[in-house]
Amino acid sequence: MFATILLGACSSSGSPSDPAKGQAPVDRSNWPAKTPTSGLAKGLALPLEAYMSTYADQVTVDTALRTLQTRCMSEYGFAVDLPRPGVNPPAGNNSAHIERRYGITDRAQAKKYGYLLPPEQRKHTEPELPDLPDVQVEVLTGHTKPEPVAAPTGGDGSYFGSSEKTEPARAEHNGKKLHKGGCIGWSQQQLQLNELDAGFVSQLASRSLSESRPGKPVGKAITDWAACMKTKGHKSADPFRAMEQGLADGDGATKNAIALALDDLDCKKQTRLIEVWFKEESAIQKRLINDNKDQLATVKARMSEVLAAAKAVK
Repeated sequence: MFATILLGACSSSGSPSDPAKGQAPVDRSNWPAKTPTSGLAKGLALPLEAYMSTYADQVTVDTALRTLQTRCMSEYGFAVDLPRPGVNPPAGNNSAHIERRYGITDRAQAKKYGYLLPPEQRKHTEPELPDLPDVQVEVLTGHTKPEPVAAPTGGDGSYFGSSEKTEPARAEHNGKKLHKGGCIGWSQQQLQLNELDAGFVSQLASRSLSESRPGKPVGKAITDWAACMKTKGHKSADPFRAMEQGLADGDGATKNAIALALDDLDCKKQTRLIEVWFKEESAIQKRLINDNKDQLATVKARMSEVLAAAKAVK
């Protein structure tokens, strides 16, 4: 939970002009392109992506948040080295994840890694976060450092997940009142971030994907894909099941998993599955954009305002 809070508010890395001791430098050459540059999804961009933050813009915002949080912490007497945005970029440019939205799409990657992402892209989910003392966690987050809570067990002794417990932070430190939500909450207020905006766009994108799946064009393409896979000795019902099967096979990059991934891609190409699915989902997204044009216009305007505010932070 603590990792999620830090990552969400000040993702891992910063600006080249702000070197951090012990942290890797920002290498923009590793950042994802605006649209895929290879594979079956090459050049594809869904209509709703126009309302999603690009990775470069997100790094700009996160870098500003990091600067504000560092400044805020110093006012309480703490010198902290928070993770720097841009060091561990994701595979995709935004939350649409077009590269793997309909399953794997890049044959060159599949030939090396099967269903796994390349090693450098896997690091995005493994940020190195500082282990701050309890009082610094409170000043930064506005609550105590999360403590693991034992999960209840079923009659067979199995666990049903786990949770973490936090308490409200102390009221003040060194005679200075803590901000609501800590320095993280304060930094977000300075940029006027509205977390509901990204959630609204993601909800629409999730809806378009789920609505496109049962449609006749996509259904037929998936049926054709499954028939193609059957001729190659596989019984996968759809590309997501194939991915589950590949990832369940060892670490997802075994010889069998790679063979499955390559057959998966060959059948996608033969049946034009990616092309058909993208076309159908794009049509649905255009309808959703029209149905929600006023709210989406507000989202886009606020995105521009937040980005401008972030660029003004020095």
